[in-house]
Amino acid sequence: MIEDLQLETLINVVYEYYGFDFGSYSRASLKRRVDRIYQLDGFTRFSDFLSKIRSEPEYYKRLVEEITVNVTEMFRDPSFYECLRTEVLPNLAAKPFIRIWHAGCSTGEEVFSMAILLKEANLLSKSLIYATDINAKVLEKARKGVFGLQTIKQFAENYRNSGGSNDFSDYYTANYGLAKFNDEFSGKMVFSQHNLVSDGSFNEFDLILCRNVLIYFDKDLQERALNLFDSSLSTLGYLALGSKETMKFAPISDNFKQLNKEKVWRKIK
Repeated sequence: MIEDLQLETLINVVYEYYGFDFGSYSRASLKRRVDRIYQLDGFTRFSDFLSKIRSEPEYYKRLVEEITVNVTEMFRDPSFYECLRTEVLPNLAAKPFIRIWHAGCSTGEEVFSMAILLKEANLLSKSLIYATDINAKVLEKARKGVFGLQTIKQFAENYRNSGGSNDFSDYYTANYGLAKFNDEFSGKMVFSQHNLVSDGSFNEFDLILCRNVLIYFDKDLQERALNLFDSSLSTLGYLALGSKETMKFAPISDNFKQLNKEKVWRKIK
């Protein structure tokens, strides 16, 4: 493993050369991910690693991509999606237009999961999903709506466990080992880069999902992101976090009421 002092040096170099601040990321998580790429790319001297980052912007992009990528799947945590299906979407149905923000959308599996829920609730036609991530590489994959067929069995099982009753294969076309999800879904999505560390609010949303992203941030950055979500959410809108994330101790917690055991809060003021 790289040493703590080396990690701090890396954080300073990245900020000095590229203006990106890893300083608020959880040190333990950041250290694991930096060490992984350090070993993967065969470095034996930390000075060579730093030199490559300084002198090669493309390698810096690779570093950011490796550090920020998240593991995800469609209908991950089925009980969470059941909550969206039964408690959240019915309350949004009366709105003339529904705006949803997936912050830290990674490779898009959860974005397409949401689109399927909207379709089954007859809300897709009047909805727009903004899907953002800091990582341009995963956004490019997400835009395509193409996933390996080897993952579809698990996705379909998650879907059924979330309360889905349709034939999951109706939602994609299979070809050459890949599943491409229907264009009616991607037509209701806008993908763009957004940095939760430094970028601001860009719309007023009825539902914001940021699942399993805040666990990589320290307390100050978590609060900054939660404040951003608060200012981006309409009154009586919903905020969904990951299974190990909470806003219980955040300064804005009084603005929200938790729905149930799932990590979904409603903005009450």
